[in-house]
Amino acid sequence: MNYTISPHPQGSAEWRADRCGLATGSAIDAIFTKTAAGKPGAARADYCLQLALERLTGAPEGNDFTSKEMEWGTEQEPFSRMAYETATGLMVHEAGFLYLTHLKAGCSLDGFVDDGGRRGIWESKSPKSKTHLGYLEAGVVPAKYIPQIEHNLWVTGAQFCDFQSFDPRFPPKLQRFCVRYERDEARITAHAAAVKVFLAEVDALETKLRQMAA
Repeated sequence: MNYTISPHPQGSAEWRADRCGLATGSAIDAIFTKTAAGKPGAARADYCLQLALERLTGAPEGNDFTSKEMEWGTEQEPFSRMAYETATGLMVHEAGFLYLTHLKAGCSLDGFVDDGGRRGIWESKSPKSKTHLGYLEAGVVPAKYIPQIEHNLWVTGAQFCDFQSFDPRFPPKLQRFCVRYERDEARITAHAAAVKVFLAEVDALETKLRQMAA
C-alpha cells in the first residue's frame, strides 16, 4: 500500500492540514486546463501558486463558502450510499483523506467497494435535477469528473470506480444513475506523469518564493 489514510473527519481543521500543499482529486482538473492556443490555462497557474503558498505558510487555503447545491449534495450522500448498496448488494466502506507516501498528492473518497475480489472506489454526486437528467440521458461518466476519478484510481490503486448520480426528486426508477469506470493502465500512467510534471512546477515555485522571502 503506497498511501496513508488520515483518521480525521472530512472538513475538520486536521483534515485541511493533511491536504495542505498536496494535489488533490477534487481540484486536479485544473492542471489539465488549456487556452484556445493550447497553452496551460490560468487555472493551472492559480492552483500551482495555491499549493506553493500552502507549503510556505503551512496554512491551507480556506473555503468556507457553501451553496444550496453543495449542502444538498452533502445531505444526500448517506441516502445515495444506501440506494447503491440496496441496488448492487455491495457495501461502501467510508475512508478519510488518503495521501501518497512518496509524492505530494492525495484524494478524499466517498468510499471503497469490493466486488468479487476486485477493489474499487465509489464516487457519489447529487446535482441539480436538470444535471441529473443529463447524466441519465448520456449514460456515461460525465467528462468533467474523469480527471478526478483517474486521480483517485491512481492514488488508491483501485481497479474501477462506480460513479453514481442520485436525485430523490425523480421517480424511483430514475433516482439513481450508476456507471462503472474501469481502470485503464495507459490512462493512469499518463495521468501520473502529468501530475508529476505539475508537482515539479509547484516545487520550483516554492523554491523561488522561499529564496525571495529569505
